[in-house]
Amino acid sequence: MGQAWGFGRYGGPEVQELFDRPDPVPGHGEVLVQVDVAGVNPLDHLLRSGLVDGLDGGRPFPRVLGMEAAGTVLARGEDVSGLEVGDAVFGFALTGGGTYAETTVLSAPNTARIPQGLSATVAATLPIAGTTAVDVLDQLSLPAGATVLVNGVGGGVGLTVAQLAIGRDLRVIGTGSTAKREHAEAIGAHFIDYTTEDTAAAAHELAPDGIDGIIDLAGGTSLRTVAPLARKPRNVIAVGDMTVPELGGRFVERRLDRTNLERTAQLALEGLLTPVITAIHPLSDAPAALATVENGHTTGKTVIKTA
Repeated sequence: MGQAWGFGRYGGPEVQELFDRPDPVPGHGEVLVQVDVAGVNPLDHLLRSGLVDGLDGGRPFPRVLGMEAAGTVLARGEDVSGLEVGDAVFGFALTGGGTYAETTVLSAPNTARIPQGLSATVAATLPIAGTTAVDVLDQLSLPAGATVLVNGVGGGVGLTVAQLAIGRDLRVIGTGSTAKREHAEAIGAHFIDYTTEDTAAAAHELAPDGIDGIIDLAGGTSLRTVAPLARKPRNVIAVGDMTVPELGGRFVERRLDRTNLERTAQLALEGLLTPVITAIHPLSDAPAALATVENGHTTGKTVIKTA
């Protein structure tokens, strides 16, 4: 038996509950993992709300919160290759297992070994923020010296994108609220505070010839404010706003496979990617961890340690 935070029906924070459950049994292509650290993401509360129920794996209620974790393999299901019992791993709970728990099942094709020298805490932040950053920069494929604007630079994905972009010799302009300035500037981004500045005017001042690429993490009105700044509309890539094609831009093309996880972990191991982890909560405090993300104002990554 182990403990898990989940929800018995769709809704807001009020439907969250801590419950005991037997260790899940890994199915075809799954591994049972003792969770050391779970990453916290906006997708978690969207799944709880029922807005993206197609990603829940079809599991019955109560469902466990969380999509990414790092831990140790306890057992393997059928047709699992490349992972062994005892391996330290990180990856996605894409089949609906949930990760705010002492044990969970991860999808084996979307799980990788943690390289020696990388902590479980760092590894747990990589499946979503790390691979998203790699994917969006690969898709944008800007040459060294180009200018990229990261719209919503202060969150876990935004700061990761900015770090990797600077590592690719791109000039980074980031937008965010006042509280995000310190972290953005610390990694070398030029910062625009949308709460005190005219975003379009400030961006034009920093890049009078236009922006070579825009990575949007904010969506909505904010996306529509910055999209016209791009020299080429197709170089506006959104991570969350599916309406970006209306502006001539593109939605991020995601790669959730083991190869991409291994590549992202290697970047972290080499120091080219250092996740900004601003909050670590115990499993008992998981609702507070999720609340920091759900309010939309979190900086960097929040994680849950189960031990």
